[in-house]
Amino acid sequence: MEREQQPGRRALLGAAALGAGAVALSGAGTATAAGTQTAPGAAAAAETSGRGHELPVPTVIGHRGASGYRPEHTLGSYQLALDMGADIVEQDLVPTKDGHLVCRHENDITATTDVSAHPEFADRKTTKTVDGTKLTGWFTEDFTLAELKTLRAKERIPGNRQRNTLYDGRWEVPTFEEVLQWAEREGRRRGRRVWLYVETKHPTYFRKLGLGLEEPLAKLLRRYGRHKKDAALFLQSFEPSSIQRLRKLVGTPSVVLLSTIDSRPWDFVEANDPRTVADLVKPEGLKWIASYAQGIGPDLSVIIPRTPDGKLGTPTSVVKDAHAAGLILHPYTMRNENTFLPADFRRGTDPNAYGDAFGAFKAYFATGIDGIFSDNADTALLAAADFRK
Repeated sequence: MEREQQPGRRALLGAAALGAGAVALSGAGTATAAGTQTAPGAAAAAETSGRGHELPVPTVIGHRGASGYRPEHTLGSYQLALDMGADIVEQDLVPTKDGHLVCRHENDITATTDVSAHPEFADRKTTKTVDGTKLTGWFTEDFTLAELKTLRAKERIPGNRQRNTLYDGRWEVPTFEEVLQWAEREGRRRGRRVWLYVETKHPTYFRKLGLGLEEPLAKLLRRYGRHKKDAALFLQSFEPSSIQRLRKLVGTPSVVLLSTIDSRPWDFVEANDPRTVADLVKPEGLKWIASYAQGIGPDLSVIIPRTPDGKLGTPTSVVKDAHAAGLILHPYTMRNENTFLPADFRRGTDPNAYGDAFGAFKAYFATGIDGIFSDNADTALLAAADFRK
């Protein structure tokens, strides 16, 4: 049976434990590097020892900020997520032509900026193949940072989130360094560290272009003191080799992202490694991940598959198996709209109306996951509260 985390239980995640190798979490207590468990009252001892700040479990991660309410990966989206109370705020990183790291979910910025409205960049529109997918549009690696800063961000899915289009054009594309500076300012203002969750996007693709992500990222982490094992930051990537490369550069806690069960990481495709996500979530695969990372971030369908009619099926053993390997689990992504929810939690016929998001959150939290990515941090926090008491 899968381990269940019952409402009314509380857990704390020690950042110090994350930096020291494999960790084990349970529904009551604090994780430790040795894979043992301390009582909830021991959290204070870890804090006073200077080993790091704790995160509540389940942890709520603001997916691309508060992307349910603001255009994603903007300082406005990040600020709102933090103001809502998100425990961690996520950034995705891609490079510019001149090697700066900027925050975009993809290097294709056609849907997330107003680049198509800039006639001076009309000739930059091109077709590329990124991780096996053919795309036509405008790409960050074809722009200098100065050029990219002339653009403005906009809502990526206006058909689903028309209200977010109110903020189109309000914010520019932020650099990761600007986000680090923002986090420092907010940390001073709030009297606590601001946690970030940072993803390297398409690292193999960019390394082939001479725009490797890991080295400039590590340089920024060191510059802003987020390179140690007790840093208030998680590194993440869908390519295990990127996490392995980062591990040699910094001590920052890291998480391997996992797509759907039959998929393969792109670096595996490039290296002719036949393993799929299904292989990586087996005990031996999880043990391999635990040798260099502290957690996994699987697609929610890896935790609870959907039935052919789109409803939630029976939970897998992944939560139990990952915890047995000393790994935390931060699956993705919960959104409030019907179109993104399992069929049994949709309400009404409008695909863009809110469904029973609380019911879906409850189902996922009951599996014992340690946190979740959500576009709607406020909803996620209310749902998580029932599992934190």
